[in-house]
Amino acid sequence: MEPNDMIDPEQISETDLILNADGSAYHLNLLPHEIADTVITVGDQDRVAEISKHFDLIELQKGKREFVTHTGYLGNKRITVISTGIGTDNIDIVINELDALVNIDLSTRKVNKELRSLDIIRIGTSGAVQADIPLDSVLVSAAAFGLDPLMHYCEHELTPDEDELLQAFKDRLPDTYLLHPYIASASAELLNGLAADLQQGITVTAPGFYTPQGRQVRTRTSTPELMSIIQNFSLHGQRITNLEMETAGIYGLGGNLGHKTISFNVILANRATHQFSQQPQRSMENAIRLLLERLEKI
Repeated sequence: MEPNDMIDPEQISETDLILNADGSAYHLNLLPHEIADTVITVGDQDRVAEISKHFDLIELQKGKREFVTHTGYLGNKRITVISTGIGTDNIDIVINELDALVNIDLSTRKVNKELRSLDIIRIGTSGAVQADIPLDSVLVSAAAFGLDPLMHYCEHELTPDEDELLQAFKDRLPDTYLLHPYIASASAELLNGLAADLQQGITVTAPGFYTPQGRQVRTRTSTPELMSIIQNFSLHGQRITNLEMETAGIYGLGGNLGHKTISFNVILANRATHQFSQQPQRSMENAIRLLLERLEKI
């Protein structure tokens, strides 16, 4: 019998899904029972503790590389908080390993017959691109355009509304910019349950902090009109409201895997008025309290 004849086609290989010696996910260093159904993602490792300090009980604290995880209880609600680091390349790791932990039997390396859906909630900082969006406010991403390449590697179906929005945005980009945006949307259930009364908009997820977001320090940009295009885009009353670096990847990959996703953006900068928050830590703390109060009720 040839070696390939012994391979189970339903079994995920050791090189496709790498595990640590204790059976935990390779990067996150987590075991399946250590993940709650509600997962809050943050970019900054230090922000994990800024959230879990509000828990009534912390049952788990783990960390590996930039991925720090706390799982505990807020009242009767079990919540996991995990740091992703910056950018959608890290989102690829975090979302795939979270999904593997809850939807793959790690002992047999086969997908579970019954799949589990997580509520994945990002809370992070962001810069507004419209002058009327106040500093220190919370803005929720109803949808996100990704300027990074992550979802071009995945099958990604669009609704008619998403397709119309994406085509309208693409039509405004000069061919010389060599940009290939994608679009993904928040979970309607989480939008209605957590953010119905909050300001919402379309987010642009950029693959960098400086030139990809239109910042000019010393690098010369090849997309000089990008910020103006972003600020002036509108379709059927929808407009682009802010820039950050993870939301489109969370929405695209999380949604494709059957998880519910939403992104809360704490507006620390306004790129239209060139102002930056004078109280960034207080604004983040207020946003964390707002989110946790709402999570505890649903």
